[in-house]
Amino acid sequence: MTLKAQPKASHFIDGEYVEDEAGSVIESIYPATGEVIARLHAATPAIVEKAIAAAKRAQPEWAAMSPTARGRILKRAADIMRERNRELSELETLDTGKPIQETIVADATSGADSFEFFGGIAAAGLNGSYIPLGGDFAYTKRVPLGVCVGIGAWNYPQQIACWKGAPALAAGNAMVFKPSENTPLGALAIAEILHEAGLPKGLYNVIQGDRETGPLLVNHPDVAKVSLTGSVPTGRKVAAAAAGSLKHVTMELGGKSPLVVFDDADIDSAVGGAMLGNFYSTGQVCSNGTRVFVQRKIKAEFLKRLRARTEAILIGDPMDEATQLGPMVSWAQRDKVLSYIEKGKAEGATLVTGGGIPNNVSGEGYYVQPTVFADVTDDMTIAREEIFGPVMCVLDFDDEAEVITRGNATEFGLSAGVFTADLTRAHRVVDQLEAGTLWINTYNLCPVEIPFGGLKQSGFGRENSLAALEHYSELKTVYVGMGKVEAPY
Repeated sequence: MTLKAQPKASHFIDGEYVEDEAGSVIESIYPATGEVIARLHAATPAIVEKAIAAAKRAQPEWAAMSPTARGRILKRAADIMRERNRELSELETLDTGKPIQETIVADATSGADSFEFFGGIAAAGLNGSYIPLGGDFAYTKRVPLGVCVGIGAWNYPQQIACWKGAPALAAGNAMVFKPSENTPLGALAIAEILHEAGLPKGLYNVIQGDRETGPLLVNHPDVAKVSLTGSVPTGRKVAAAAAGSLKHVTMELGGKSPLVVFDDADIDSAVGGAMLGNFYSTGQVCSNGTRVFVQRKIKAEFLKRLRARTEAILIGDPMDEATQLGPMVSWAQRDKVLSYIEKGKAEGATLVTGGGIPNNVSGEGYYVQPTVFADVTDDMTIAREEIFGPVMCVLDFDDEAEVITRGNATEFGLSAGVFTADLTRAHRVVDQLEAGTLWINTYNLCPVEIPFGGLKQSGFGRENSLAALEHYSELKTVYVGMGKVEAPY
């Protein structure tokens, strides 16, 4: 398998692959086996300059095109992505270690949805307004920002490349996208497809890099906006750097989201929602409902069904379509998750199931068993810090007011969920939970039509929906005087 996924070059700039071997080596490792499947180079300062210069040169002509014409290219890219879904899904599995049964329905397909959606609404979504002022009038228009930088995370590399690229391009901007060094491959494939679909050269550039590359992009004077998907500590650093030159910023950061299960909920649905909100993508999802609050009356039955279903999860080769849970993205992430599991045990949580390394997979893979802790209290480390792995914390609660207070007692505010048969209560509770994206009687569904983003330390700005176009454009107001100007001097 070695070098099976080797791209033509490390970077895609101005419509073609570009290499600069002076950059430090980035090894792309298949998480299921630990094998190196590609070797790339981080962007040197010269590569960063080349990418931003290409974007700056190409953007004005792109912005001058009609939104409908821009949208036509994005929709063509969506069609190509769907035609190549299997190929893109296999690449995503090699990049991330996520099971092919996941990537084939959730990764490239959601990226294609993004290109299709923003391609279709570009014209309507960028309309301004007419404001009558008596004899005079004013109008507003939405104009592109210019060169936008996207910085991706490693859990959904293809989806994130599209979630940032689609609204940016639809609004008339150019983009320089830097994927995570852990998952460098998928964004290059997206760039190829965009240009095959007819995107002019220079408008979507992909450069590889590490923590030294990000500041070169964020601090560049020709960059108008930075959109980051990542951790809270990284978000604070990027937002602070961007603020120095008053750049537009979207921050999609981490969470420790509450998922509340009331005693009248359909227990099987609630268990399914909790599992999707903790084990999908091996728990590496920022919006996961990792604090599962279960009303005390149904706690025993909830845990019984949860344990049985968790222990039935099929762990194995991610390329086997029967596999339901793959490895962590890296050895470091695996060790981090295992250390949190040990903290949970040491601090007195009850280990219901999991808690170690599966015995049916390669010892070189980065696997962790899906793990459930019960009797978790609010002060435990596993209940306060984002683990980003397949570790579920089940906490007891007695009444509605209590669980709202405890659910909000966190610096994070990305997501939340409620399971109950009482829809009046459901709406009442989600109205009081401090989160940007919430679900009732389901969890972690993020279609492109709805805004996605957080509150508090989980970030600001929104991905997807019409709201994203607002974050990739700015409002220009024009006052039109229809009569003679009268002045007192």
